[in-house]
Amino acid sequence: MTWDRFALLYARVEADLAKALQRGHGLGLSEYRALVQLAGASGGELRMQELAEAVGLNQSSVTRLVARLEEAGMTRRDLCSADRRGVYSVITDEGRARLAEATPTYERSLAAALEQADDDPALSRLVLAVRG
Repeated sequence: MTWDRFALLYARVEADLAKALQRGHGLGLSEYRALVQLAGASGGELRMQELAEAVGLNQSSVTRLVARLEEAGMTRRDLCSADRRGVYSVITDEGRARLAEATPTYERSLAAALEQADDDPALSRLVLAVRG
């Protein structure tokens, strides 16, 4: 079934990316993805719910994720001036620097993981589709 092969490809690539980011930069894959989303957002900030949706996490998981990023100095929280209940996560200069350091590792690891998966006949068509 194609979906099962896709799930296998996804799991392999995610594992390789997670290992490379943790080993090389002390970042988890979700942390890296959160920094990517924040760096690309207007003003470098997203509401917590927007960030959760952007990285595919639930509210409690993104709260823990943001706490780790804040503790490391890569993000800070800011209250919405129009709605005091709204909380933003804002990328810091340190967060941008860590993202810039980690992105080449992410890209190299992604290319290597896809190359390795391409050698598996059960996955090669999916790899071709992913590379688009």
